[in-house]
Amino acid sequence: MPSQESYRDALLQVIDEVVAPGAAAVDASGQFPREQVSALGAAGLLALTVPAEFGGGGAGPRQAADVIRELGSVCGSTAMIVTMHYSAVAALTAAGDKATLTAIASGRHLSTLALSETGSRSHFWAPLSTAAPAGDDMIRLDASKSWVTSAGHADSYVWSSRPVSADAAGPMTLWLVPAGAAGLSVAGTFDGLGLRGNASAPMRADGVTVPLTAMLGTDGAGLDLALASVLPVFLICSAAMSAGLLRRLAAETADHLGRTRLEHLGVSLAQQAEPRAQLARLRIEADRTWALITETLNAVESGREDALLLVLEVKAAAGEAAADAADLALKAGGGAAFRKESVVERLFRDSRAARVMAPTTDALLDFIGRALLGLPLLGEV
Repeated sequence: MPSQESYRDALLQVIDEVVAPGAAAVDASGQFPREQVSALGAAGLLALTVPAEFGGGGAGPRQAADVIRELGSVCGSTAMIVTMHYSAVAALTAAGDKATLTAIASGRHLSTLALSETGSRSHFWAPLSTAAPAGDDMIRLDASKSWVTSAGHADSYVWSSRPVSADAAGPMTLWLVPAGAAGLSVAGTFDGLGLRGNASAPMRADGVTVPLTAMLGTDGAGLDLALASVLPVFLICSAAMSAGLLRRLAAETADHLGRTRLEHLGVSLAQQAEPRAQLARLRIEADRTWALITETLNAVESGREDALLLVLEVKAAAGEAAADAADLALKAGGGAAFRKESVVERLFRDSRAARVMAPTTDALLDFIGRALLGLPLLGEV
């Protein structure tokens, strides 16, 4: 198991040997990157944020963000799968699910979130799925989930529903649903513009039964758990994925400018002022985005008063920066970047995902505005 100090060596080796060589094929085929995920598990990186008491690496969001930034610079699909896995680990850790955390620590268990639903779409905080007593301390789950990363490939799903009890204090309850549960199915396929291998397909639960002990936390307290433990990890890691994409866009653009010549003028693009300015803007956005992520991590780790505000800002800022930078990199690369085999073309498509992934940029901007005005994040104002 890599330590908090040594994990980068293992990560970079897996990226060099498995993730990077397969990234183009994952994008072209839209196939789930099973080999890449298995290699990350074998290297202990899926267990990096599992508490040490359960056999994991005991790392926090800073190390998780570093992993996702490195993955995001080479394969957005793999980065998103691991982002969702780390988010699920955060829920399992908050709920103290020793058995599942121990399984993840073994390197052979992938988990994910199943929160977004057909009826409430990206408003993950408003589940329509139901949980009802099914006798002998069993619970019946019925749901139509709209976007589940690693659908059909994860070993477990952190699943949301309405509370079992009508008297529950909150609107959501979380459950751990095993992949093999009867009545659980993948209800479609994913053929997306970008992140094509992350298998974000719809899923259904038709009379899935789980034991009452599968409840994560208490009945009705799932939203509090999600907001306090899961959302910060998800937003920070999502931002880190965009940061990795930004860094790669700048690197690819620099490489293009250095090797491309205007033969009729006898100069390279690197000798032209406008392309150099475009590259400079790309690098500024990459550095500025990572600086915001770093400051957010500093605030979270020290418990600063502005931590929540920065957490809400970071995905929105990074996602918009990545999308804008991809536009600029495509312009700087011209026809060479526009071709399907271009890394910039793939990054351009991947960069669009952050805007529509719950919570969307628009939802986060509303949350930020509410926070600045002292209003509740959710509900009527």
